[in-house]
Amino acid sequence: MDEKPENIGVIYLSWHSEQSAGTFEQLPPTFMKRWKLYIEMMIYANPETAVHVRDKFWMGDDLYVVMALPDLQQQELLGNLLQAAGNWQEEAERGFSGAELGAMTDMRLHAGVGLVESSGTGSPVSRLYEASKRALLYGQQKEALTRAMRLQYLNGLIRGKLLIPVYQPIMSLQESGSERAAFGYEALTRFPKNKWFSSPLDLFAFAEESGEVARLDQTAREQAVEGSTGLQPHQKLFLNMTAQLLNEGSLYPDRLAKMMEQRGLSPHHIVFEITERSAIQDYGSVLATLAHYRRQGFQIAIDDVGAGYSSLQAIIELKPDYIKVDRSLIMGIHEHEMKEHIVHTLVQLADKMAIGIIAEGIEHQEELDKVKAMGVHYAQGYLLGRPGEIAGLVQRR
Repeated sequence: MDEKPENIGVIYLSWHSEQSAGTFEQLPPTFMKRWKLYIEMMIYANPETAVHVRDKFWMGDDLYVVMALPDLQQQELLGNLLQAAGNWQEEAERGFSGAELGAMTDMRLHAGVGLVESSGTGSPVSRLYEASKRALLYGQQKEALTRAMRLQYLNGLIRGKLLIPVYQPIMSLQESGSERAAFGYEALTRFPKNKWFSSPLDLFAFAEESGEVARLDQTAREQAVEGSTGLQPHQKLFLNMTAQLLNEGSLYPDRLAKMMEQRGLSPHHIVFEITERSAIQDYGSVLATLAHYRRQGFQIAIDDVGAGYSSLQAIIELKPDYIKVDRSLIMGIHEHEMKEHIVHTLVQLADKMAIGIIAEGIEHQEELDKVKAMGVHYAQGYLLGRPGEIAGLVQRR
């Protein structure tokens, strides 16, 4: 009986100049000797990786490491390959720098991976050739491994539901009484500390570049609803979303509806907060989508008003229930006449259109006093409350 073909993984490693036309041969001879000895030892340094190494071969100064991988899902197989390649690349670049490179200080170690699963057709030789070719093409793209590792981490956050929702209070300013009440909370996304993404803005920007922003957006929204325990019957939960989801008409999948029901939430609790920084492509179709959700009781807010491309058009076309004035207009408003005039105009517009207006980014008492005196309805910012769990925020008030 024929043996079942193995999953073949190949890791490609090669030094390249990032800017000049320098080649590996121009590096000091001592470097080339040390590099070949170093990488041969490094391949077998980690027992968990070394056990899968089946062969290695040099083509000129390019190294190909052949690995036989266990039967796992494709995503996990690729993740293991990327992790091994990334570790070798990072360790090698840390060990060979400065004087080791001579005049070729812009030399970087490129790494690529190629995978042919056991279900693939062809002879062992042809399958090895295909995996090697994929690794070579992959590794010749600048920063390809870094992009792949970032995408791998992003997919892991989504699949594992590892996003961390936190909630920042939105306080009512115009109610009578000495204590301000929390009108609602904006759900914000955080994630475990890692070396791939420095901030939520960085994460969402990469997701948009990679075509994964809809999945990330939906996961963040679902986890925000899951973590909303403690929301009071009269309070609102503001959920961020991109214009892309509006354009696609996919705001309220069945899974989110079930989560809301399980936590005693109804549509009147939810405000979909649309970032004004991203373009709405077709107002006609977006209006039809929003009309469907509004009939169910959902409300709409436009975020970052004053910071993006088409604030007034979005307000006129979408007729939101709330507008959130960007922090760039609120910061230092008590001593900036032009900002005061702009926000005053927005307050007048909001009053005439029966729209709630929210001042974002309040960090100083003088800013809060100013916007309250101007008639702004609600405010949000570190002065009023930092993001946290809703239950904890409620207990502190």
